[in-house]
Amino acid sequence: MKPKAHILLVEDDQSLAFIIRDNLEKESYKVTLATDGAEALKIFDPTLHELIILDVMLPKVDGFTCAAAIRKIDKNRPILFLTAKSMEADKIAGFESGGDDYITKPFSFKELVLRIEVFLKRSQSIGYNIAEDFCFGNLSFNHRNLQLLIGSDEKSLTQKEADLLKYMLMHKNVLLKREEILTKLWGDDDYFMGRSLDVFISRLRKHLTKADSITIQNNHGVGFMLVVKDRL
Repeated sequence: MKPKAHILLVEDDQSLAFIIRDNLEKESYKVTLATDGAEALKIFDPTLHELIILDVMLPKVDGFTCAAAIRKIDKNRPILFLTAKSMEADKIAGFESGGDDYITKPFSFKELVLRIEVFLKRSQSIGYNIAEDFCFGNLSFNHRNLQLLIGSDEKSLTQKEADLLKYMLMHKNVLLKREEILTKLWGDDDYFMGRSLDVFISRLRKHLTKADSITIQNNHGVGFMLVVKDRL
């Protein structure tokens, strides 16, 4: 039977790694295991691995550094951090290094599988099949390919960045409440997810710096509005 997806699991705790791998394989996922960050970077293949589960505390190369290095190779693969840390700064650092989500140890295997499924089915779960390409001013965006072109400057977005940009474009010139965005794209609107949204909004703003027809406005305490000056 064809596996649901090929996952790169990076975890130095061998007992936990084997438990996660065995359970994922029972769920019909193919799993490649790396036990440190250096090994992960050596074996990572963007043509094979569809999702990365990455522990934060790793020998040789830590999870944050590993994620940042993977993002230089591939902007598209979803990265899910496994972390025993609960401090806000550590979670924000994870998002800033290129991670898409995190799950805090100890966690239930059911929760892990649900997080994986959210990423692998993200396009369908957002529920938009009517448009994959957007053009406005000097900017064009293809959600399916995660490609953003501003003038002659081409950028590859992460899946989460692309999902957020698409959701905001589908609701252009409308104030979107924070909890609405979080529930739709993250499936939750707790405090740390709210801080992660701020990180991704900041990343999108950096990507869109040279765009001549859009801005992202912040309504403090309420939400965000993507203002498009030209018609799509």
